[in-house]
Amino acid sequence: MMDRFSLAGITVSVIFDTRRTKEDLTFPVKYRVTYNRKQVYYPSGIDLTENQWQIIGTTKNKELVDLRELIQIGFDKVKAHIKEMTREEGFSFQGLNNRLKQGKQNSVLSEFYSKIDRLEEEGRPGTASAYRCAINSIQKFTSLNLKFADISPEWLRKYERHMIEEGRSMATVGIYMRAIRAIINENKTFITPAQYPFGRGKYEIKKGSGRKMALTLSQINEILKLDLPTEEARKYRSLWYFSFLTNGININDMLRLKYSNIENGEILFLRGKTVRTNPNQKEIRATILPEMKTIIKKWGNHDRNPDNYIFPFLTNSMTPVQIRVRVQDVTRRINRRMKTIGETLGYGSISTYNARHSYASILKHHHVDLAFISESLGHSDLKTTEAYLSSFDNVERAKVASILTNNK
Repeated sequence: MMDRFSLAGITVSVIFDTRRTKEDLTFPVKYRVTYNRKQVYYPSGIDLTENQWQIIGTTKNKELVDLRELIQIGFDKVKAHIKEMTREEGFSFQGLNNRLKQGKQNSVLSEFYSKIDRLEEEGRPGTASAYRCAINSIQKFTSLNLKFADISPEWLRKYERHMIEEGRSMATVGIYMRAIRAIINENKTFITPAQYPFGRGKYEIKKGSGRKMALTLSQINEILKLDLPTEEARKYRSLWYFSFLTNGININDMLRLKYSNIENGEILFLRGKTVRTNPNQKEIRATILPEMKTIIKKWGNHDRNPDNYIFPFLTNSMTPVQIRVRVQDVTRRINRRMKTIGETLGYGSISTYNARHSYASILKHHHVDLAFISESLGHSDLKTTEAYLSSFDNVERAKVASILTNNK
């Protein structure tokens, strides 16, 4: 793709580092500098799939052309530093490291890359993926040398319009804007208080346009009665229904359930989404209804060893990256089937999100105590529920759970 550069025994090349895959099945593009038989790799901040790497040198795809230009800019910067060093103080890896580090100061994009690296090191690939999507979007909109002071309320409004023109939903716009705000909050030394672009009278992050998320019991009953043409479609509908019955559990947590999570007729689990930020969160308990037993019997792992997963999608030998890829695949399969079902019944697109919102909405409709609903959803950060937790025993949970299958 780019000319290999050599000078005074120093060689620079662009390489596709396949030593470790990322959770989205991409690999990082890096700059490899070789000197005195020692090789040091410097990140470009760009990740590609194997197919993208194979065609990026010749493709006319606008997105890949833009990425190719960004890779070239980084390559040229490394070359320029090496030329200056050999001409002035002489080359050393330490000197190159210092020069590249100084070039990253007050750089919004480099801080994004650093944040992504930290998140992956912390074992938070999902959040890292969200930041990676945000930075990819920003790179399409702005220059590589974006400084913190460049991000003004007007810049944010223009970026918002850019995303909307690209067909992004307001929910996605909000996710990317919150990522930018988090990066700025971590690097406030680069701007004055007056330059801070978020808040009242400046740029305010908008919420998504409240699409209807909750289904009624009658609608759920129609979903279960719908005649489906394939065994696969019936399986993924059953998994969606299991999620709904299990306190609206998300698919990531559901697929990680093991038989050891079953105790005294209940499934006990922690919300993976919040366990990192609240290590002392209370276990969520979901009553195992007859319908859930039927789903486990039909689609579950037949070997009920306590260490086995209830549903046979994950194995104990999988790496965290492999687990995440599998969870994403199953989630997509469920969403694809449920979207078709929703459109067939005239309910609109249905996804895994509807299961959780429907669970909460139906309980609220039946006048279940709001504190109970908060506890069953795992909202342990709501301090107003703490005083009520001890009053809910398994008898009460079983009574409330029965509402979910009562369609009278």
